[in-house]
Amino acid sequence: MKRLTILPLLIIPLLLCTSWGFFAHRRINQLAIFTLPDGMVSFYKQANKYITDHAVDPDKRRYIDTLEAPRHYLDVEDYEKNIDSIPEKFEAALAKYGQKKLNASGIVPWQIQRTYYSLVKAFKMHDSLKILKYSAELGHYIGDAHVPLHTTVNHNGQLTNQVGLHAFWESRIPELFAGNYNFLVGKAVYLNNPLKAAWKIVKHSHGLLDTVLRFEAELNSSFPSDQKYSFSERNNTVMKQYSSAYAKAYQDKTKGMIEKQMRSAILMTGSFWFSAWVDAGQPELKNLIKTAPTLEDKKQQELENKKYKEGRIIGREF
Repeated sequence: MKRLTILPLLIIPLLLCTSWGFFAHRRINQLAIFTLPDGMVSFYKQANKYITDHAVDPDKRRYIDTLEAPRHYLDVEDYEKNIDSIPEKFEAALAKYGQKKLNASGIVPWQIQRTYYSLVKAFKMHDSLKILKYSAELGHYIGDAHVPLHTTVNHNGQLTNQVGLHAFWESRIPELFAGNYNFLVGKAVYLNNPLKAAWKIVKHSHGLLDTVLRFEAELNSSFPSDQKYSFSERNNTVMKQYSSAYAKAYQDKTKGMIEKQMRSAILMTGSFWFSAWVDAGQPELKNLIKTAPTLEDKKQQELENKKYKEGRIIGREF
């Protein structure tokens, strides 16, 4: 019989995680493939493993790149009291706030636009590797923009005595219940203005923020305290996590908010991919030359994986 030793230092809260959690990011990218039209879907299906595996590359880069963290969020309150007062275009925001402010308070809508145009260029160049790279990364940033807690200074509930809420919302609940979500989201649509589309996502997510925080606070005050958390063993280490009962109660209280945000992230990811392809002139993808990673690319990927495994993130945790 296996013996499990429980020591205080080994009881590690499973409350801290990266954006959307690796599970949800990979699922979003994978399912976005099936929103694509005939001229694209075969190419993306063949690259399913790459698109899925590399959905989390931007999170891994946060362990090596000092400029990566702000690409994942927008702290609205750090900019303005009202999100509509933030300049839509990057150049106007840069002129108003300065680069230092942008690096501190987040740039996710502009990062979506930047990655989008990198994808358009990759399609025009018929560069199969960069098409896949920027598709995977674009899906990541779009996914992050769908998380309400990526639009606030109070990104982990740390200002409202709700520490751990971030991973609870975007990791624990999807991992428990995504198997029952309806991910038939329809077909990708063309986006006339990618930047406006990115801002629409962020503004909608920010509009959900009060509900995310308030409903958890209400549930916490009424839910039996001895049933809020559960423990599981992983590699002989006891992990503390929100219980499935608490997660189910929160999901029900928010009326499927997380499922709806995942569904939107899937459809919007496919729509951004489709729009980039159209804006590039709808190049033929069937006979693209498979571009192999350069030696420099491989070394960079190895370094990112090494730093990620070491676990020392640069910048804020979320």
